[in-house]
Amino acid sequence: MEKLKEIDLTLPIEPIQQIRPRARRMGKSISMYDPKKVKDYKKMLAKIASDKYLHEPLKGELIVDLTFARAVQKSVTKSERLKRLSNAHRPRMKPDVDNYIKSTLDGLNGVLWNDDAQIVDLNAHKVYDVIPHVDIRVVEIADY
Repeated sequence: MEKLKEIDLTLPIEPIQQIRPRARRMGKSISMYDPKKVKDYKKMLAKIASDKYLHEPLKGELIVDLTFARAVQKSVTKSERLKRLSNAHRPRMKPDVDNYIKSTLDGLNGVLWNDDAQIVDLNAHKVYDVIPHVDIRVVEIADY
């Protein structure tokens, strides 16, 4: 498996989960839309990524590795805070990692890749950090 291109980015944004789309009636039809919080996250994520990645979106098959870093809650003890920041304790509560994945991949469509259907291998992790952010590594393994 030959690597064609590789992208490594740290995006300084708090990860937001994909929430169920909302529906509204428009005459006889129903239209679906993302809630404002998710829509704003996707828009901001795309802007941050496009400011850091100044090339055309990748076109081939992709391997993606995502790390979602969330802040440690202020209500935990100092010892628990240290355990969380050293990854001895990882985030096991909601939101689920798959909901972070969906909103993030959708937000990066057209920026890092043309469509998230190009992703053939995916790894994702939830961790704690002092500053919330999203780390993304993309490896293009085949070009079309």
